[in-house]
Amino acid sequence: MKRFACGDVVPGCGAAFTTPDEEGIFAQVVPHGAAAHGIDQVTPELAAAVRAHIHQV
Repeated sequence: MKRFACGDVVPGCGAAFTTPDEEGIFAQVVPHGAAAHGIDQVTPELAAAVRAHIHQV
């Protein structure tokens, strides 16, 4: 399983996502970013920051 805590990239956010793979993380993180943080475009830099904080659990 993979886990990503949004607060690792967006300070103060308590959302966390756990899925079997990285693809599942992004499937949940992209809509969360739009709804909770107004992020309407995932830049290569943002995607890299998310990937850097995905951990095996």
